[in-house]
Amino acid sequence: MDRIDAMRAFVTVVNDGTFTHAADRLGMSPQLVSKYVSQLEQHLGVRLLNRTTRRIHLTEAGTRYHQRAQQVLNDIDDMENHLDDLQTRAQGLLRISAPVSFAIRHMAPLLSEFQQAHPAVGIDLQLNDRKVDIVEEGFDIALRIGHLRSSSLIAKRLAPVRLALCASPAYLQQHGTPERPEDLSNHHYLRYSYMDTDAEHPVQKWLKDGIGNSTREMISNNGDVLTEAAIAGAGIALQPTFIAGAAIKEGKLKIILPEHEPEPMALYAVYAHRQLLASKVRSFIDFIDGFFGEPPYWDRFE
Repeated sequence: MDRIDAMRAFVTVVNDGTFTHAADRLGMSPQLVSKYVSQLEQHLGVRLLNRTTRRIHLTEAGTRYHQRAQQVLNDIDDMENHLDDLQTRAQGLLRISAPVSFAIRHMAPLLSEFQQAHPAVGIDLQLNDRKVDIVEEGFDIALRIGHLRSSSLIAKRLAPVRLALCASPAYLQQHGTPERPEDLSNHHYLRYSYMDTDAEHPVQKWLKDGIGNSTREMISNNGDVLTEAAIAGAGIALQPTFIAGAAIKEGKLKIILPEHEPEPMALYAVYAHRQLLASKVRSFIDFIDGFFGEPPYWDRFE
């Protein structure tokens, strides 16, 4: 008995619901599928399926085995796909969705170098800060920033994203430097409108609750605008360092309350499928992994 073939026959029967449907999918007879499952049960010494004339039912052992067997088969397919990709030239149009500010500041060198390494791959980069539906909108990959919640999508962590509270030296000289989160109520706040409204971190919560309705607040859905406003002395901004890092390094902005920074977020590459991943997608994921450095180059200002 080929254990992998038997395992695949069993998993397919469970997923498709009948031996006949599984046989059609696997390109073999229902009798052979049944034989494989019986041999697997004999090998394991447990019954995996209870069969009736109309339906099959998983036993408790079958339920546990199915979960682990499915993962084993996924890993095998993933390994084989990866090896096949090494022999296949990455080509075709790669559609990428990315956040506006991050893409404008950091994607051009990456894409240029990637296309030099993979000249047969075209790039269609769409900038949008909303959460796109990868499958419905036809994207191969989406770059996302945040604390990702569980989903059916595959996510590859690429880099940490630090959030820094900062203001211009001139603003701090005029209005004073906050020494604790409560002091922020005396200041002008430049608020990013997509900030996590469920945040419980002291600084984020204070900014949201303490001065969220203040007339001394500027709101925008673009971090570059808020960062430039902070440089101009308009107030205090909580911004990712991939936007504010250059201004901090040049002394145009100063970090305040560094001990109260929120937990870093992360930059992820998100894609829909692990199996049968196109060479152009896998090549891009492999290329971008580690591209920004550790720590990322935009955090090398201290």
